[in-house]
Amino acid sequence: MNTTQRFTSFLVAALRPNLAPNYLSQAAWAVLRIVAGIVMIHNGLDKLSNIESFAQAYVSVIGLPFPIFFSYCAAYTELIGAPLLALGLLTRPAAAGLFSTMLVAMYHHILVAGFSIPYLELSALYAACFLFYLVNGGGLFSVDALLAGWLNAVTRSNQEQRLESLETSYKSTEAVSK
Repeated sequence: MNTTQRFTSFLVAALRPNLAPNYLSQAAWAVLRIVAGIVMIHNGLDKLSNIESFAQAYVSVIGLPFPIFFSYCAAYTELIGAPLLALGLLTRPAAAGLFSTMLVAMYHHILVAGFSIPYLELSALYAACFLFYLVNGGGLFSVDALLAGWLNAVTRSNQEQRLESLETSYKSTEAVSK
């Protein structure tokens, strides 16, 4: 297996979702993914609307260095990752970034208010949702699933062409040796 084949098989494995055999459950995964992605976009926009205020109120409080830098990182993770999640495109990397921002948000809420459910509930629900997509991928109704299927078909087609070429060369070698 050459480097291109290894990379393609890695890419197919990374994009292919864990599949449940039930189309109804896959549709529910898609609805949850789309809703979570769309409603998360506003969080990034809110951060960017007053980045200095967000950095002072949230990032400095938890003791991270370079609060403005990390505020931009969080905002752009949400602005880029949330639409990707909604589309089901690069779902696992998008979910990883969004999950990490929610872990930081949960840490902030715990530092500020302790284990108070009203402060933790939204970030905990988001974190659980993003963890689900980090583990399972985008599901059957996602761009990732389409890409994985296409890459798999291309890889199979290339392998079949190589096999035919090898068989042809073997037959011609066999004919020459007789």
